[in-house]
Amino acid sequence: MTSYVTKAVIPAAGLGTRFLPATKAMPKEMLPVVDKPAIQYVVEEAVSSGLSDVLMITGRNKNALENHFDRNAELEDALEKKGDRDKLLKVSYSTSLADMHYVRQGDPKGLGHAVLRAKMHIGHEPFAVLLGDDIIDARDPLLARMLEVQHALNTTVVALMEVPPESIHLYGAAAVVETDDDDVVRITGLVEKPSRENAPSNYAVIGRYVLRPEIFDILEKTEPGKGGEIQLTDALEGLATAPAWTGGVHGVIFRGRRYDTGDRLDYLKAIVQMAVAREDLGPELLPWLKEFATNAGPAETAPIPTFPALPVAVPAPAAAAAAAAATPKPRVKTAAAKVAPTHELVPAPVA
Repeated sequence: MTSYVTKAVIPAAGLGTRFLPATKAMPKEMLPVVDKPAIQYVVEEAVSSGLSDVLMITGRNKNALENHFDRNAELEDALEKKGDRDKLLKVSYSTSLADMHYVRQGDPKGLGHAVLRAKMHIGHEPFAVLLGDDIIDARDPLLARMLEVQHALNTTVVALMEVPPESIHLYGAAAVVETDDDDVVRITGLVEKPSRENAPSNYAVIGRYVLRPEIFDILEKTEPGKGGEIQLTDALEGLATAPAWTGGVHGVIFRGRRYDTGDRLDYLKAIVQMAVAREDLGPELLPWLKEFATNAGPAETAPIPTFPALPVAVPAPAAAAAAAAATPKPRVKTAAAKVAPTHELVPAPVA
């Protein structure tokens, strides 16, 4: 590697509410993509790009992440005694994959706040940030190219991907100026989740960054933005418009395969696409998929009832009317009604 970047930061403190109830007790980063948790693909990408020092930003109930990259002596011993070398290698591989470190985010104040928690570990070096929701196909290297650009230009680099204009509101959007490299642009502005009408382009920021350490100074002064959170996009906007000595911000346009495992539908697509590409699964899975897609009828596509069956919520106006009908009406006093005598409280006599 020609880059002097050696450290990677992986924010992994999110609650994963889109995958409830599966993520009630299990971190969303541990959801399997075929037979590996999503987070392992991300760590493998960092390591394959030359970054073996990995800091993971975690939160409460995320102990499974640390356990996955730690030894399981009992399991390894059992597999050793059974002579199951293949499974033993798979289990021990994640243990020696990288030099892993962990710090908790504490309050969930957004991606910018999570990155700021890495300041003490990073020091005054450029570093990479990889979001655990985004899996980049190993056949289409992205981070290695970003590291090359960072080293050549001494700049901050973000990954960009062209998305349909109607989808840009889901991402940070970049205003860009072309450079001499077909896949590199200079970023002049960034907007977090703009409307289609207000987006500067349909180049979306995806979950890979190579940041200069100046980002920490900006994050410390960044006010909460969208959703009341400290947005990394807002800090990058400040860096893009900062003095030239900070290096500015450049983007690497990614045209390869990316899987968004933070979305349920894209997560399922990721499993299918990556399984089809596997030598041990693809030859049998792909013909079955073609047959299923061709012949699936009403029986295969009928809705599966949820369990347990949840009661249908009563609309608010109807519920209010029902509650009013069930409430006993107060008795209205008339002129002929007897009025209960009032009693004046007097102090008790002192003995």
